[in-house]
Amino acid sequence: MTDAALESETGAPHILVVDDDTRLRKLLQKFLMEHGYRVTLAASAVEARARMDGLAFDLTVLDVMMPGESGLDLTQFLRGRTEMPVLLLSARSETTARIAGLEAGADDYLGKPFEPKELLLRIQALLRRTAAAAEPPLRTIRLGDWEADLERGDLRNGDMLIRLAPGELSLLRLLAANPGVPVSRTELAGQTGAAQERTVDVQITRLRRKFEPDPRTPRHLQTVRGQGYVLWLD
Repeated sequence: MTDAALESETGAPHILVVDDDTRLRKLLQKFLMEHGYRVTLAASAVEARARMDGLAFDLTVLDVMMPGESGLDLTQFLRGRTEMPVLLLSARSETTARIAGLEAGADDYLGKPFEPKELLLRIQALLRRTAAAAEPPLRTIRLGDWEADLERGDLRNGDMLIRLAPGELSLLRLLAANPGVPVSRTELAGQTGAAQERTVDVQITRLRRKFEPDPRTPRHLQTVRGQGYVLWLD
């Protein structure tokens, strides 16, 4: 059976795993296939390009530090050609390394060693975001007693009207595009143009004050420890 026929029959997302560590590649293939994914392996950026020439993938799990062309280089190449999510893996987990990966165009970054379950959850989140992005963008969302207009950039509750600052609106749009999915502070800062992650925290606090009945115990705009922020809609 061809890959195209298999994909049509199973409907399973197809993941490309690129890593020069043979043992890790095989372990990831076994683990992801056990959770219902189709998996293709590549040992280098060159091999990954060859795989992509002949097959369609829904997501790439890509090691940063490989001989020859690095994962960062391949990510930059992909970003000019496809919207396919890229999840980077690296033994370097410090903030500067994560920022470099996100600046290269990666959608997520996970430091080695990692728990396979965490990788699975991140893959699931990225695939949900991709599916949500393919749908028409929301114009209005309901947040308790408030209705947010994501085009005009305001909040309305009966006769009360509150305008959102540009940074607040950008954050709300990004979180509303992925309701129920935690988005990291680093990703929020990068995609909204915030100067730093602390700026995101300040804007989140201001947003909560505008529509949460009790900003200290938010119902809709919540913090997910170690992951970032998540928006829950009514």
